[in-house]
Amino acid sequence: MRKYILILTFLPFAVGARTQSTRPVTYEPRGQTGMSAERLRLLDTVLQQAVDNKWAPGMEALVIRGGKVAYHKVFGSDDPASGKKLEMNAIYRVASQTKAITSVAVMILYEQGKLLLDDPVSKYIPAFRNPKILDVYHPSDTSYSVIPAKKEITIRHLLTHTSGLGYSQIGDGALNEIYCKHRIPCGLGSQHRSLSEVMNELGTLPLAHEPGERFTYGLNVDVLGYIVERVSGISLDAFFKRYIFGPLDMRDTYFYLPKEKYKRLVNLYIVDDSGVLVKSPGYFETSGSVLKDYPATEGSYYSGGAGLVSTITDYAHFLQMLLDGGAYNGKRILSSTSVRLMTMNQIGPLLCHSQKFGLGFLVISAEGSALTPQSEGTFGWGGAFSTVYWVDPRKKIIGLLYRQMWNDQHEEELNGKFKALVYQAVTE
Repeated sequence: MRKYILILTFLPFAVGARTQSTRPVTYEPRGQTGMSAERLRLLDTVLQQAVDNKWAPGMEALVIRGGKVAYHKVFGSDDPASGKKLEMNAIYRVASQTKAITSVAVMILYEQGKLLLDDPVSKYIPAFRNPKILDVYHPSDTSYSVIPAKKEITIRHLLTHTSGLGYSQIGDGALNEIYCKHRIPCGLGSQHRSLSEVMNELGTLPLAHEPGERFTYGLNVDVLGYIVERVSGISLDAFFKRYIFGPLDMRDTYFYLPKEKYKRLVNLYIVDDSGVLVKSPGYFETSGSVLKDYPATEGSYYSGGAGLVSTITDYAHFLQMLLDGGAYNGKRILSSTSVRLMTMNQIGPLLCHSQKFGLGFLVISAEGSALTPQSEGTFGWGGAFSTVYWVDPRKKIIGLLYRQMWNDQHEEELNGKFKALVYQAVTE
C-alpha cells in the first residue's frame, strides 16, 4: 500500500499582501482571464485520454485566474458499470486538503490572541510534556527504548511537520507499528474513539526525531485540530462552520455528510493487484484498518489532518481567500500578514519533496521553481484520494484537479501534465 504522502511538484516563497480583491469567484460570465480558451482546450484531450486509458473513471478540473473561472469541466463517469454521470461540483473526499483548513483555524486563534506559534503543545495538551525520542525498537515483541528529547514540540513544529510525529496505519517503520499497537488511527474511520482519548495517548508515545530536526509527514495537524477545540471551547466541526465555511460560502464541506447529500459523494476506486480499476465496496483498507462507509456515516471524531469532504468549487473559495490576502466577498478570515507567514518557507534548510514548507502548505523557493512551470511563491498540497490544488500568487492562478482513487499509479504524471497545460495557456 502506498504512503499517504503525495508526491507533488509545487513551489515556494512568501505571498505578498493582497487585499485589493475581496469579491467572490466569478463563475458566469467568465470574462477576460488572460488565458487562451483555444489552448486550454488541450486540457480536454489530455484529461479525456486519461479517462479512456482507465487511469480514473472520471475527474473534475477547475482553473481560476484573477478571480474568474478560465476552465471548469468534468470528464468520464462516477460509475462506468451503471452509466452514472460524474456531475459538476460533486462531493469528493479531500483527505489531507483538510490540513490547510485546520492550519487557517490555528492562525485565526493566533490572531485572536489565544495562542502563540511557538507555544509548547503541552500548554494545551499536558500529555505532550517531556517528549521522548525512539531509540531502539524490537520488532519481535514491539518493545522499545527511548531517550529524552532536548526540547518540547511547539505549535509551529506541528504546522510545519517537523515535530517528529509520524503517521499510523499508512506510515512506515517502527513508529507505525507502535501507533498501531496503541490503536492510534490515521484520522479516517475513527468515529468510535474520541479525539481527546487518541490525542492524549499519542502524546505519551515516542517521536521519530528531535523536534525541528527533520520534515516528517505525520499526525501533526490532527493534534492541531484538538488544540483548536481546547482553546476555542467548541468542536473543530463547529469552529470550521462558524469561522471558515460560513463566511466563505462553503456549503458542501463536511466531516460527515448529511444523509440528503450521500448521493452526491463520488465513488472511490482502487487499483487491484492486476492493475484493474475496482469500485470500493463502501470501504477501503489501510494496513489492516477498515474505514467503512467513510464519510457517508455519522461520527464525532473530527480529524484536522484528513477528515473533510468538499466540492471543487467550495475549496476554490477557500483558496481564493488566501490568494486575496485573507479576505473573500468582503469578509476577512485572516490578515494578509498571517497569509504571508503561512505561505513562506518556515523550515529553513530542511526539505519537503525537494521543496520547502510553510504553515500548512508546500511552498517552493526560487531554486525549486526551476523544476516546474509554477512561479516562485506558489503554494499547495493535495489529498490521498487523488485530489490536488495549487495557488500561484504571481500569476494569480488557482488550479484544482479532483479524482477519487486509492493507490493511483498515474497521479504524478497526470498532475504534472495538468500544470503544464494550464501554464501554456497563459497569454498575459
